[in-house]
Amino acid sequence: MIILVMGVSGCGKTTIGEKLAKKLRCGFIDADDFHSPENRAKMAAGVALTDQDRTPWLQRLRQELVSRQGDHVIACSALKTAYRKILAPDRIIFLKGSAALLARRLSGRAGHFFNPHLLESQLAILEEPADALVFSISQPPDLIVAEALKELGHGA
Repeated sequence: MIILVMGVSGCGKTTIGEKLAKKLRCGFIDADDFHSPENRAKMAAGVALTDQDRTPWLQRLRQELVSRQGDHVIACSALKTAYRKILAPDRIIFLKGSAALLARRLSGRAGHFFNPHLLESQLAILEEPADALVFSISQPPDLIVAEALKELGHGA
């Protein structure tokens, strides 16, 4: 089973994804680790990625998922329906939060290539999934993980 933890930058995808994978005793992939140097440079400079920038990255992620054995959790923005179709997850967890909360989180984050000024562009293209488990990022991560496990049929 492939579980996608998605949302805009700053929503906690990596934190939730890592905790969820640990509880499920399965593999974890952080999509940020697969960005090309060119994509990282664009984002660091405050330039939003285009579909043309994202497609090879998403295809590489899909190949990685297919090549690995067993269940995996992947933390990936996957902002559009078309992006999620490339990844083809079995289940989707959507981490949702207000623009104000997301901006506060991003302003306090150090050492990440994502320029906080890109938040508006991500929110503008976000296509909220209709078929996802949705969790508010205002909740503590451990509560989100416990609720996600319950919804996924794995108890807490």
